[in-house]
Amino acid sequence: MKFLFDFLPVLLFFIAFKFFGIFTATAVAIATTALEVGYLKLRGRKVDTMLWISLAIIVLFGGATLLLHDETFIKWKPTVLYWLFAAVLAGAALAFRKNLIRSLLEPQNLLLPDPAWAKLNWAWTGFFVFMGVLNLYVAYNYPTDTWVNFKLFGGTGLLMLFVILQAPFLARHMQQKDSPQEHP
Repeated sequence: MKFLFDFLPVLLFFIAFKFFGIFTATAVAIATTALEVGYLKLRGRKVDTMLWISLAIIVLFGGATLLLHDETFIKWKPTVLYWLFAAVLAGAALAFRKNLIRSLLEPQNLLLPDPAWAKLNWAWTGFFVFMGVLNLYVAYNYPTDTWVNFKLFGGTGLLMLFVILQAPFLARHMQQKDSPQEHP
């Protein structure tokens, strides 16, 4: 359910673009993200830091798109978000010796040795850098319609592929949780 909630602004952006164009789609994405935050606040739930960041970036870049009537700003939004993710992952690892991928996945009972956690963190960092560059490549070399399709299908597909390709690595390095000894 969380995936659908997180995916909703992108999906509604895509639908609005197909029927009404980039500027209406941008307004829909801003409104949807703001409504998600409002919904969580009204329900007394915690708003994830990433959702706050996403809201700030969509308001900033989407607002610039609408105010200046220039679609370039909304096309930069995914790249800024991807590169921010990469910078946070790399910065936490380098400056604070904190592995944020580990912090996210370890509570899900994913146990790996420290070197594997480090590789996983750097793999995600590299993936986000790559996605930011790829977004700009598509944005500047193809029509807006192609960029919107890439944003929904290409970005989502590459994310899923990246996660699937991690499975052999994770399986090779996973550790068993020590189970309590049974006493006869």
